[in-house]
Amino acid sequence: MKKTLFLIALICMAVAPGANARKKPQVKQHTVVEVPKVQPQLIAIETENTQLLLKTTDKGELQQLRYGVKLDTAPFENTRKRAHDAFPVAGGYTRDDVALSVTYPDGNLNTELYVTGVTQNKAAGIVTTEISLKDYVTLLEVKLVYEAYVKEDVIASHSEILNPGKKPVTLTGYASAAINIPGEEFLLTSFHGDWAYEMQVQRTEVPYGITSIQSRKGTQTTYNANPSFLLSVDAREFSESSGDVVAGALEWSGNYKIDFSRSTSGSVDIIAGINPYNSEYPLGPGKTFRTPRMLWTFSPRGAGQASRNFHRWARRHQIYSGGTVNPTLLNSWEGAYFTFTTPVLTGMIDDAAAMGLELFVLDDGWFAKDFPRNNDSAGLGDWELNTDKIPEGIDYLASYANEKGIKFGIWIEPEMVNPRSNLAAAHPEWVVRSPGREIIQKRNQWVLDLSNPDVQDFVFGVFDRTMQLSDKIEYIKWDCNRSVESLGSDYLGPEQSRFYVDYIQGLYSVVARIREKYPNVIVQCCSGGGARVDYGSLKYFNEFWTSDNTDAITRIKIQYGTSMIYPACLHGSHVSAVPNHQTGNMTPLKFRFDVACTGRLGMELQPKNMTEDERVFASRCIESYKQYRDLVFTGDLYRLGDPWNTDLYGLVYVSEDKSRAVFFAYSTTFRSRALAAPVVKLQGLDPSKQYKVTELNTDHSYWWGNAGRYKGEYLMTEGIDLNFRRMFDSAVFYLEAR
Repeated sequence: MKKTLFLIALICMAVAPGANARKKPQVKQHTVVEVPKVQPQLIAIETENTQLLLKTTDKGELQQLRYGVKLDTAPFENTRKRAHDAFPVAGGYTRDDVALSVTYPDGNLNTELYVTGVTQNKAAGIVTTEISLKDYVTLLEVKLVYEAYVKEDVIASHSEILNPGKKPVTLTGYASAAINIPGEEFLLTSFHGDWAYEMQVQRTEVPYGITSIQSRKGTQTTYNANPSFLLSVDAREFSESSGDVVAGALEWSGNYKIDFSRSTSGSVDIIAGINPYNSEYPLGPGKTFRTPRMLWTFSPRGAGQASRNFHRWARRHQIYSGGTVNPTLLNSWEGAYFTFTTPVLTGMIDDAAAMGLELFVLDDGWFAKDFPRNNDSAGLGDWELNTDKIPEGIDYLASYANEKGIKFGIWIEPEMVNPRSNLAAAHPEWVVRSPGREIIQKRNQWVLDLSNPDVQDFVFGVFDRTMQLSDKIEYIKWDCNRSVESLGSDYLGPEQSRFYVDYIQGLYSVVARIREKYPNVIVQCCSGGGARVDYGSLKYFNEFWTSDNTDAITRIKIQYGTSMIYPACLHGSHVSAVPNHQTGNMTPLKFRFDVACTGRLGMELQPKNMTEDERVFASRCIESYKQYRDLVFTGDLYRLGDPWNTDLYGLVYVSEDKSRAVFFAYSTTFRSRALAAPVVKLQGLDPSKQYKVTELNTDHSYWWGNAGRYKGEYLMTEGIDLNFRRMFDSAVFYLEAR
């Protein structure tokens, strides 16, 4: 009986309300915010030959209809064609990938954007379209900006995110732009690599799901992957001259991410911008976050035209002083490294001038007193002259160079510091470091915290004080030799996730100040070679150092990959000694010159180690380069073949009016006498023009037709059959219409 009563009591306790009973959540009244209706409209963002077509629905949703060749918009007025979100966000319908995700003060993770206004303005060949959007629940505002460069067929797009509220929000994803490309097959050309192995081409079919190109290095972000690509649509094979190609490149020197999200519905969504990795960004009340621009171009005639679109755009609108012919030079690095005296340097200046070069650049090793820069383990940060090496001073060297008829330049690495330096001892709080942990060293150095305004002032001061060493300095080589590890900023305090973004914004702030004070100085962007090759940095720099690898045979592939996106006027390309200091390869001097002459020509060796015949030949090559280098700097590039898949590679630069051209060809393997002479069909010429064809840098031509006159039609149809038999045979032909 007692047992029965006990069970009844337990049951009653279970069903009766009590202190431990689960409380029902109170249901708040849920009022749906009404989104105002708008008048549907088409938004055509057009260049001379291409078109990005957007539309708004009556609810105000922004959708993309197409991106491709320019068409009449009339058939799209009432189209039932399926559209795609023009800027997908984390909210509303579920998506595989989004361009914007936000966490709001109440923990809300949903954003839904609707168009509130559209404006278009045209100025100086650029049509700017601004589309304003709003979330009517959170009140977040976003502006999408599209700049159509009409003549160049390039569209630059970015987003601006405004927090109009009274509390901060957190941006957890903040891409610059999104675009949808329909198709059944997609071949992605992207670029991978490492130090001395930059811009290696890889081509892969885009699989279903999300494929990413990205970097998380903080600095040196383009070593392992470049923030650019070419996408061949409905193609399994790469083509220079046929098929639809969409190409893109991001204007950002920090961490980036470009996603390719392929769906079973028959399209790829491309979303590109700053990498949100460890970078949740707090956006305060009334603040706006502006993303970097993403660049797009479309070509219906293969990858070659996409490259030429970017090249023309870059020369006219992006590169600092773009299209200007920069001087040939001798750099001291591989010729002297850290071991030099004033007589060594003046001797190199004498030799540079005698060979016809126009600039001498003093590389690393010239600075620091207490911790002399005699190797890479000390001195970075202490930017005073090492008078033990150069007691006469930098102005003496610069004046000496000018007396010999050439310009003078110098090397700096202002973003870095050696632990063995006065700067590291005086300002440990300026170093990127994680509290309580050993600071990681690479190349015996640490990274300075450019998110800190005091560090920004210091870095500007390094450049400024260096320029004041002589009023004859006309060129600065700006280096950056390591990436960010174990990030941490004393300046940012609890907002550490801002570091990666604020570092690059700090860098841009510094170089913008430099350009305001020193608008005419040529500044090279170097980062251990090609680790900062992107269009964000090139707003402030005249050229980049393509790679620390100066070996001609490997430079062919590096420069080939680089040319896919970036014009040749940017490529620092040097003739160095043999055996090559990076690879040990032995290549003929002519081959080295013929490769280096496809970019901004320079030399990187000790001329005293050359024979007299070699110096005479070098002078001949430098003189002929000056005859056609304007074509390399401003001409249209046509790649002839592929150094990855053929043993003969060529390229030709053609003037815009097609009156002149220069053709380069290289043999990269032995050819037996049993094989016919390889034939290269030129491209880009005027079929009706008569060209005189002259081979340069040789007394024994590789072509029977040398010095003759031929119609462009013949040279493009029948081509030039080259008598190449050996590995490292090479030729340069100058074409001039008469």
